[in-house]
Amino acid sequence: MTRRFEGKVALITGGARGIGRGIVEAIAAEGGIVGILDRAEDLAKEAAAAVEAAGGRAMAFGGDVAHRETFTAAVSAMKERHGRFDILVNNAIWVRYGPIADITPDMLQRMVGTGFNSVVWGTQAAAEAMSEGGSIVNIASAAAFIGMPHGMIYAGVKAGVLGLTRSASAELGPRRIRVNAICPGSVPTEGVRINVDPEKVKLRIAKTPLQQLASVEDIAQAACFLASDQSRSITGESLLVDGGATHAFL
Repeated sequence: MTRRFEGKVALITGGARGIGRGIVEAIAAEGGIVGILDRAEDLAKEAAAAVEAAGGRAMAFGGDVAHRETFTAAVSAMKERHGRFDILVNNAIWVRYGPIADITPDMLQRMVGTGFNSVVWGTQAAAEAMSEGGSIVNIASAAAFIGMPHGMIYAGVKAGVLGLTRSASAELGPRRIRVNAICPGSVPTEGVRINVDPEKVKLRIAKTPLQQLASVEDIAQAACFLASDQSRSITGESLLVDGGATHAFL
């Protein structure tokens, strides 16, 4: 096992389950000190306990990532305790799909707040706390590149995350802080099971050149690469992890 994150301090939003939990466990397994920020504080504490039971180091935070003060408190607490702050993974999202006619103000506010505003506030807090060599990894989506019926808000939010990624990378680059994005295709998580019909999942697999969906572990390893010094010359990039589906004409 490599130890790419030995002594480094990382905060992962939406880190209590799904892709976020996978990233938490992968960074912790390689020596990183992980902060788990999740709206469900009890699940964040459970995830932190699991990391520590496996020999890692973790802190749990509860809060709504749509609000600036949530990040200010979490980042400040981690830096105060550990003396540094190195990695932020903006993973949190709240998703509901549906036709345009069914969009409500509450749905729009929550999806934009959790999936877009959080990236703004997280980037701001992390940039203030990071020194040279810091890395911000934003979890976007393959939906940012394609037309997606019943997914206008989700696709718009994720396309916006790519714009934030590119602009932040240009601004923070002179400080040697890198900002990149990962764009997963369908990943079999609880969120996908809630929002996507099983028959549509089968169709997606059939239309994917590799004939398989990316796993949580696949996304976690991509995040580790972009968070680590192995990608020290990569910034402003958007990495598709979708089995080739987005670029295939099938």
